[in-house]
Amino acid sequence: MAQAFTKAMARNIFYGGSLFFILLFLALTFDTSSALPELDNRANLTKTVALGKSLWEKNDCIGCHTLLGEGAYFAPELGNAYQRLGGKAGIIGFIQSRPKDGIPGRRSMPQFNFTDEQLNAIAEFLKYSSEINAAGWPPNVQG
Repeated sequence: MAQAFTKAMARNIFYGGSLFFILLFLALTFDTSSALPELDNRANLTKTVALGKSLWEKNDCIGCHTLLGEGAYFAPELGNAYQRLGGKAGIIGFIQSRPKDGIPGRRSMPQFNFTDEQLNAIAEFLKYSSEINAAGWPPNVQG
């Protein structure tokens, strides 16, 4: 009972498959758009957080660190740095404690000589980042 594969069969498979994937795309789009308002934390976005993000980009922090899994894996993940370092004071203290020329023979974060306003902005940006629902990322406390 071998049948030949006809043009009509190919056309039906094409149209049926196309319809299936269009409906699947629409269903997933609807599901995503209905879930986004629950995940939205733009209410916490302030000018200080925006300044911290600007400093993050200007100083190429992502060139060494990851944030929510994106970036370089040279230095620790910073998605949970706010909790790991003990809040805003811990972040500011850690950044200020970096030696001027780094630690000889070791990779270490340089001293950027940020102002108090800039340190506060970076800490606020990392606090904001830590509040994003990242579905359990990073997987461990160390980052």
